[in-house]
Amino acid sequence: MINLSVFAIIFVGYETKKEMFKTAREKKKSIFRHLGKIFEGYKKYTVLTMIFGCAEVMLEVLIPMLMSVIVDGGLYREEDFVLKWAFSPELVANRNKFVLTVGLIMVCVAIVSMTCGLFAAKFSALSSQGFAKNLRYSLLEKIQSFSFANTDRFSTSSLITRATTDVNTMRMTMLQVLRTLMRSPIMIVMATVMAFTIAPHLAVIFLFCIPLLAGILAVLIKTGQPRFRKMLRKMDSMNKAIQENLVNSRVVKAYVRGSYESKRFRETAEDLRNAQLASSRLFTMTGPIQMFIMWGCTIAILFLGGKEIIFENTGLHTGELVSMVSYTTQAVSSLTMLSWLVMSLSRAQASLVRINEVLDEEVDIADGTSDAEVADGSVDFENVCFSYTGEADKLELYNINLHIKSGETLGVIGGTGEGKSTLVNLIPRFYDTFSGTVKVGGIDVKDYKLENLRSGVSMVLQNGSLFSGTIADNLRWGKKDATLDEMKEACYIACADEFIDRFKEGYETMLEQDGANLSGGQRQRLRIARAVIKHPKILILDDSTSACDMTTDEHIRRALHNSMPGTTKIIIAQRIASIMTCDRIAVLDEGKLSDLGTHSELMERSTIYRDVYESQMREEDEQNAES
Repeated sequence: MINLSVFAIIFVGYETKKEMFKTAREKKKSIFRHLGKIFEGYKKYTVLTMIFGCAEVMLEVLIPMLMSVIVDGGLYREEDFVLKWAFSPELVANRNKFVLTVGLIMVCVAIVSMTCGLFAAKFSALSSQGFAKNLRYSLLEKIQSFSFANTDRFSTSSLITRATTDVNTMRMTMLQVLRTLMRSPIMIVMATVMAFTIAPHLAVIFLFCIPLLAGILAVLIKTGQPRFRKMLRKMDSMNKAIQENLVNSRVVKAYVRGSYESKRFRETAEDLRNAQLASSRLFTMTGPIQMFIMWGCTIAILFLGGKEIIFENTGLHTGELVSMVSYTTQAVSSLTMLSWLVMSLSRAQASLVRINEVLDEEVDIADGTSDAEVADGSVDFENVCFSYTGEADKLELYNINLHIKSGETLGVIGGTGEGKSTLVNLIPRFYDTFSGTVKVGGIDVKDYKLENLRSGVSMVLQNGSLFSGTIADNLRWGKKDATLDEMKEACYIACADEFIDRFKEGYETMLEQDGANLSGGQRQRLRIARAVIKHPKILILDDSTSACDMTTDEHIRRALHNSMPGTTKIIIAQRIASIMTCDRIAVLDEGKLSDLGTHSELMERSTIYRDVYESQMREEDEQNAES
């Protein structure tokens, strides 16, 4: 029984350990799961890099041997040289001819080796650059497929860092892998084999020095990896600080916080410097350790080999001793290059994990199966609940039942954070409902293909952006083949023609990033024109005239009513004056539909609506009195 118990314990322990190794292998394998697809189109360059790299190493290993031939056969004229290397006696007898012949062979081998190295460098650059291009494209394609909920899980600075710093780290590591991973092991093996071929008893030194160097480097790498990961985290913090300062430079200047931000950046830069010093300080020992072992091997080989040549006459030639030293240098240098590659791989692994987090993100909004297009502008909310966190006890919208007729103009009003923007974001499926159904044109939005659904809906976001380029380029985001007449019509509706006509270049006027050379009201009007130009079935204006004066606001509403009578218009506003002429007005309160009706109906029965109206009218009267 005892023996069986012991056997069972050993068996279970063995199986557990085997399972742990299997899990570790699967985990490592899973890290590289996306790389096969990313190499598409550049695999041939990877293969060619390996082929030319191997050829370069093999030819490079021949050079020390040819050098020993010249020394032994041409300079020292060793007696057993003809037998050992099988050269013809006639060629050996003519020293000058022999040296020139073998020297020419060595030069040719060196030139061919260098040519192979150049081709390997060229193909590795093509492969690594193509790899980085595909990786960036895959990242951007994935990010573009994200819903708003997916995007909310990553910060903007984090996504930028992953698409730039992390991808560049992967590219540099890929370049090192292609040039080193094949070259260094082959060089170590071949140099060791050649050393054993020349003098096995001296080559034993390799068996001691190379594992010693490998062990020391392994300890350094293992010790340095945590420091390296810390350095990457500090680099992310610094990139975040830079990104925030560049994006919000106007805010920084407006609040005179330049000194504070400079101090904060100096602190993050100092933290990064300290982390870099901590990680690199350890690895600066690699060079001295390599040189110590390499010169230790060289001294040992020269001492023992020289002793044999001078005193013992064991058959070891002077040229062979020279080639042994060369092979020592090749083997130790290749092992050091391999160690640096391992360090780069440890950094790349951290970057790859972050890239995989984006590529593995499960997109929670997928295309529907229906090819139907939006037939009309009717919108139906049926018992709709929504939660940003996906938790039933943290709902932002509660049991919304709202039916909007096609062509109707609906105003939406409510306090900050009451769910106005959240409600309309469900129509083009920027988010999905927690429960309940949203229908557009009588069809559940989840059944539409996203392109068809969003082609029928135009939305002017509360914090929408303009792009660098001309005004015409920005308008063509709404309709890529829009004519000049269509642009003018849309800009008239949005009241944007007033300022565009004042520009010397008109619709070809260049806009800076996010329209920085326009005022807030001008940017809003241009975004409205961009949404109007595609003549959607549903037009959503999410507080999109807040920066416009009352006259302009009224002009836009009247133009929308007259020019787009068949389009359903949903207008979110803080000012009741902007929505009081709507067909109906929805009042939201704490994520619930508090009331629904015309302006006059709500003034009679909705306390919330009446309080807001009276408050705004009172403020307006006070402002008029002061002026």
